[in-house]
Amino acid sequence: MRIFASFFTRQARAAALAAVMTLGATFTASAVPAEQPLVNVEWLKAHLNDKNVVVLDIRSAIDGGGAQAYAAAHIPGSVHSDYDKAGWRVTRNDVPFMLPTVAELEKLIGDIGIDEDKHVVVVPAGNSYTDFGSAARTYWTLKVVGLKKVSILDGGVAAWQAAGLPVEQGEARPSATIFTATLDKSLIARGADVETIESKGGATLIDARPASFFLGKEKAPNAAAYGHIPGALNLDSASYYDDKTNRLKPKAELAALSAHVPAGPAVSYCNTGHWAATDWFVLHELLGREDVRLYDGSMVEWTANPNRPVESARTKWDDLKKKLGLGS
Repeated sequence: MRIFASFFTRQARAAALAAVMTLGATFTASAVPAEQPLVNVEWLKAHLNDKNVVVLDIRSAIDGGGAQAYAAAHIPGSVHSDYDKAGWRVTRNDVPFMLPTVAELEKLIGDIGIDEDKHVVVVPAGNSYTDFGSAARTYWTLKVVGLKKVSILDGGVAAWQAAGLPVEQGEARPSATIFTATLDKSLIARGADVETIESKGGATLIDARPASFFLGKEKAPNAAAYGHIPGALNLDSASYYDDKTNRLKPKAELAALSAHVPAGPAVSYCNTGHWAATDWFVLHELLGREDVRLYDGSMVEWTANPNRPVESARTKWDDLKKKLGLGS
């Protein structure tokens, strides 16, 4: 009986240990999910050699970098695709910075070595809110063409280097593959959609620009008019960003900053769909607002049609200051 009891005890202990180990493995996996909108450097370090992970360095002139900065130091194994030059945004009907066609995106993404099963980690420089907008716009574009696994490296290349992690020099030439897009139209707002919203309602228009643009005190060079789309509310994308850490603010703060956005459908826009991508990313991906879309044409496309209304607080004094070289 003692031998049997001892054997039973050992078996029970072994079973319990196995259960604990299984639970621990499950907890670890769930604590660091395989895919999430933002991943930190610890996550990327642990998954850097995963066969399905593609680290996409998008540094460009927007962040003061580009191909030279990538060649000088980049995350090992990462591939470079210049956000400003490679074709992530194109000119169509004389409107710059628009979403490329499906065929253009299939070639762009396939040439980087990305197929439908890859987990793409988008890596910005990590030096400003405008730089984060590059990552958010690239992320949105990849989601639009149907990629299910996309993340942004929180803090970008700067965070990787600040953690003392190794970098490589030179260029990496990825093997091209065939990428077949599955367009997700639920993420896109076109000019006609925004016209309907502006005239009939049905969604909240969110202007992601600084207040000076929203009010009409300054405008983007390619925009034909000062001001904002009538009825829009202002939610400056920079408010989501912590300049001291060069990361998005904690989720609770992001939620508080977004509290004035009414529940229901919404469309984010800015000048060219760049800053607005950050608002979309925060609302749609981090705060779970699945009915938020991005208007990639934004004010440049909107004002290209002189029949579309624009609301502005600009004054004659503002125009005079511009003539005198004292304003925008």
